[in-house]
Amino acid sequence: MEDRKKVKKEIHIQNKGDKPDNLLLKEHEITEQCREIEGSLPSFMKSYFAYLRGNVLPLTRLAYLRDLRFFCEYLILETSLTEAKTMEALRVEEFSRMKASDINRYLDHCRSYSLEKEYAVHVIQNENRSLARKKSSLSVFFKHLYREELIPKNITDAFDPIRVPKPGEREIKALQDDEVMKMLDAVSDGRHLTKKEKEFWEKTKHRDKAILLLFLTYGLRLSELQQLNISSFHFGRGEFKIYRKRGKESVMPLNRTAVKALEEYLNLERRNSDLLEEKEKDALFLSLQGHRMTERQIREMVKKYTSIALATSREKGYSPHKLRATAATSLIGRGNSIYDVQALLDHENVTTTQLYAAHKLNVKRDLIKNFEWDEDLIKE
Repeated sequence: MEDRKKVKKEIHIQNKGDKPDNLLLKEHEITEQCREIEGSLPSFMKSYFAYLRGNVLPLTRLAYLRDLRFFCEYLILETSLTEAKTMEALRVEEFSRMKASDINRYLDHCRSYSLEKEYAVHVIQNENRSLARKKSSLSVFFKHLYREELIPKNITDAFDPIRVPKPGEREIKALQDDEVMKMLDAVSDGRHLTKKEKEFWEKTKHRDKAILLLFLTYGLRLSELQQLNISSFHFGRGEFKIYRKRGKESVMPLNRTAVKALEEYLNLERRNSDLLEEKEKDALFLSLQGHRMTERQIREMVKKYTSIALATSREKGYSPHKLRATAATSLIGRGNSIYDVQALLDHENVTTTQLYAAHKLNVKRDLIKNFEWDEDLIKE
């Protein structure tokens, strides 16, 4: 009987809509993670759980719940604000007695703390952007408790302000055109790869090149690319469909570069669908084990090739989001309208796209190129 309980049940999707099964499965997995966290928290929070289900996106809901769970663990392990020994035993009366200063001490704790795991102690450092999100999570939670009359007053106005850099203050990190070409050369001929990396490259070069070109051409988000299926593509019409945040569908036109890269991958490298498990048959990008590539696998692959373009270590390579920025800056640098680029990248606000317009490629390099002080260099 015990063994039967431990067996993980297979999930069958009964799909009566247009959204692909893999996307519905991913949404289900997020929902199950949320439910697991909710089950570990006290019952007086149930109205808050319902509020999140109806008002925020699934990934945002999961992030808020994770932040709340961490806060509850902090209350038990690091403070005298509760007598509870488990999260389920936390009482609403204890939250009603909390002051803004208690939350501010928590936020200060979050700047730097350690987590002891089985074989190591992990020191966590959070910058202001992460702290601001933790503060936002608790602000939403305490405001909800106040609206539901579970606590006597709204303490959120006295939470410490956490300044994060304005979008215009951040340096936009993107590859320059010459670096893009170095990256594509590396994935095409394997140059600058280690001996071990080259062994894998021989088996995945067409797949990796197709992934990089889709990021560079369309500025896709990592989740959008990872969930692509073979059935997402209609080569006869020269287009493919992606599913954006907030459940939006978007049809993207295929250019010749993308078609060539995808056909080479599908015809020369991708495992025959007849040899795959049923749930993997339609997945576009597969691992060597024949499973849909994970976001982590794609991220590590991108870091590897961008590190070659940047002539830096693998750890300092760029993330897929930097290739999204590369697509934006390259398109705008070629004279395309920021409104067209906004539509392509699915920016909610054009001011986000304008940040890339302000980032002129090579502007600093061009500015100082002939501003030399060494007389020998001036003469060259």
